[in-house]
Amino acid sequence: MTTPVSYPKRMRTSTERARRRQATARRKSPPADNAPATARLQSALLKWFAAHRRDLPWRAEPRDPYHVWLSEIMLQQTQVATVIPYFQRWLQRFPTLKDLAEAPIDDALKLWEGLGYYARARNFHRAAQVVMRNYGGKIPDTVEELLKLPGVGRYTAGAIASLAFGRDAPVLDGNVRRVLSRVYGIADAHSPDAVEKLWQLSESLLPAGRAGPFNEALMELGATLCAPRAPQCSRCPIRSECHAFAAGRPEAYPARTARPPLPHKVAVAAVIEDVDGRVLMAQRAHHGLLGGLWEFPGGDLQAEDNEDDHKRARRLAQLVRERTGVSIRVAPGDFIGVVRHTFTHFQLTRWVARVRLAGADTAPQHGAGYIAARWIAPEAMSELALTRSDQKIRQLAFGQLAGAPRLL
Repeated sequence: MTTPVSYPKRMRTSTERARRRQATARRKSPPADNAPATARLQSALLKWFAAHRRDLPWRAEPRDPYHVWLSEIMLQQTQVATVIPYFQRWLQRFPTLKDLAEAPIDDALKLWEGLGYYARARNFHRAAQVVMRNYGGKIPDTVEELLKLPGVGRYTAGAIASLAFGRDAPVLDGNVRRVLSRVYGIADAHSPDAVEKLWQLSESLLPAGRAGPFNEALMELGATLCAPRAPQCSRCPIRSECHAFAAGRPEAYPARTARPPLPHKVAVAAVIEDVDGRVLMAQRAHHGLLGGLWEFPGGDLQAEDNEDDHKRARRLAQLVRERTGVSIRVAPGDFIGVVRHTFTHFQLTRWVARVRLAGADTAPQHGAGYIAARWIAPEAMSELALTRSDQKIRQLAFGQLAGAPRLL
């Protein structure tokens, strides 16, 4: 008697074999240093970009080098949706590089308020002055000359040179790094040797005379489809050339590095009002973290000063006197709340006290990290460039948010 054939079993076996063949094919990496593969990648990416590029204000043709430079500075560590309104407001106030160079730095910082990484604004303002003074107002068009400007590094120089002037200069930002690490299967994309290799790859891929659109296409791909998580590989125009896609593990590239816990700093700040209701504000020095911005006076606490409200109050009065010359009395009951803010490299908690001067105004002085201090009406605070943390203190103290909580 013949044993009947089990078709379902045979079908399952066939399916399993097909899956094994597909897995084997996926494990084969596409050629990396191969002229036909490079040409295919260039062509596919440029064709995709021509059809799917986002309509962004700094991409208006003909390209304005000032606009390109501004956008590249603003987009560092900042999302496109956040940048667009800042970009537009900036150009309303500073339509040309000359307008920026001639404006006070405080005006530039005020327009940058809330965008973060304020050294970008300070350096851009300084660089504008350098261009007006040393280059006759004409933005340099080579990577070598651009690198001489304050705040312009290798990536920014390559972006300006290629996008604004058509130079065959490579770029390597976070998006491009991720795309190239996946295409060429480079798991370690953060070590100095790996970064240099990625720069070389970026340069080797440039189609002569079309570096600008190609660089922009690489960045666009990383920003839209080749995301850190859940990349949309099915829509990627260069997936046939991609090692990570072939391996079936796109999110494994580049390998993620464990981030250490952010250190925590504690500080105190005083909302000091005089008899006319004006508030004492102090300006930070034009260098370092939050340089040039205004804040409610105070300072950092050591662990021994943060044990209770009595010690915090005593230390706050001491800091205000040392840094502004204004003497105040702070009682434990004067604390009105706590403001928290997370920076890139640390977390900050600020205990906020509100006190009123009983006698005549004290003419403020400045020192210990402050370059200016003055009394100002609360409604005029909007004219000052404040840190995000101090905007929260203003909301806490003056009720600019209905029902403002004690913890912000």
